[in-house]
Amino acid sequence: MKHTIKDVAAYAGFSIATVSRAINAPHTVNRVTLAKIREAIEALQFSPSPLGRQLRGERTRLIGVVLPTLANPVFAECLQGIDELAAAQGYRLMLMTTQYDAARERHAIETLLAQRVEGLILTVADADTHPLLDELDRDGKLYVLMHNDTVRRPSVSVDNRRAAYDGVRMMIEHGHERVMMLAGTLAESDRARLRYRGYSEAMRQAGLTPAPALEVDFNADELAPSVLAHLTSGPDRPTALFCSNDLLAMVVMRGLRRARFDVPEDMSILGFDGLAMGELLSPPLASIGTPNREIGCAAWRRLMARIEGADDGESLSLTLPHLLRKGGTIAVLSSTAGAALPAHPAA
Repeated sequence: MKHTIKDVAAYAGFSIATVSRAINAPHTVNRVTLAKIREAIEALQFSPSPLGRQLRGERTRLIGVVLPTLANPVFAECLQGIDELAAAQGYRLMLMTTQYDAARERHAIETLLAQRVEGLILTVADADTHPLLDELDRDGKLYVLMHNDTVRRPSVSVDNRRAAYDGVRMMIEHGHERVMMLAGTLAESDRARLRYRGYSEAMRQAGLTPAPALEVDFNADELAPSVLAHLTSGPDRPTALFCSNDLLAMVVMRGLRRARFDVPEDMSILGFDGLAMGELLSPPLASIGTPNREIGCAAWRRLMARIEGADDGESLSLTLPHLLRKGGTIAVLSSTAGAALPAHPAA
């Protein structure tokens, strides 16, 4: 009986795609996985097709990149860093976007693997509990995460919890006691959850009670009327808002101005990302800056080290420094001014 590649995959305990990569592009499979597959090939006396033998050792010099979106310049800046190094080293990139959708993440990764990419650079919704990443780890596929702040997998990011803590602490030091955080859906974003932890820790350390995060659609161009009313109504409305990214902060600023709120006199705003376009606003947006291009470059170097077998593996995660850009959207609030604020008349 002549065995097939499917038999080899079942014997070794890996997918057919991984066995195919071990035969056709062994440099893209880690040593332990490769040894098990070769052991299965020998045990079953499997003979790859002539085409497979021809392709053995051939490098595609193709890297897959999976990003949530390019509408947010954060990811475009990361991609720029990757592309510059890829071009210099003779690699090509294949890019797919997911719109923060788990099904699209799986489709993107599987599509890129079918193209025999040598490795993947990814930003996913939730890195720690991601079943597809578990599959990549099990099958020995090489990847590095960007912006996903995790110690469980190869990643490059900032310390999202600490960065949020530092930013909210700055707002508190400006006299703000009623600070609220706006974010996307926390259940779908590990970064948003870590930033909320940092916000909560800063509030509690200052003797203040953190408010529940106000979850909004940060892909929307406008704030929903109900959200805007929540932010601007009542004597206990917030005096400062911490937005989980800069684009959301800009949407909030526009909504507040349409409601006849002045930024920062009536409401202070802090973003997260440090986008250059934020400095073009009037007033310039205060933000927690992340080195996005450098994150892309570092992710590329880390992936190349893994592909070339030069990654020491001592630390899965690499954390780059963040910075605070003070901007002009945070006002100094006296304790008496913050004691009880009347609702501001809406437009």
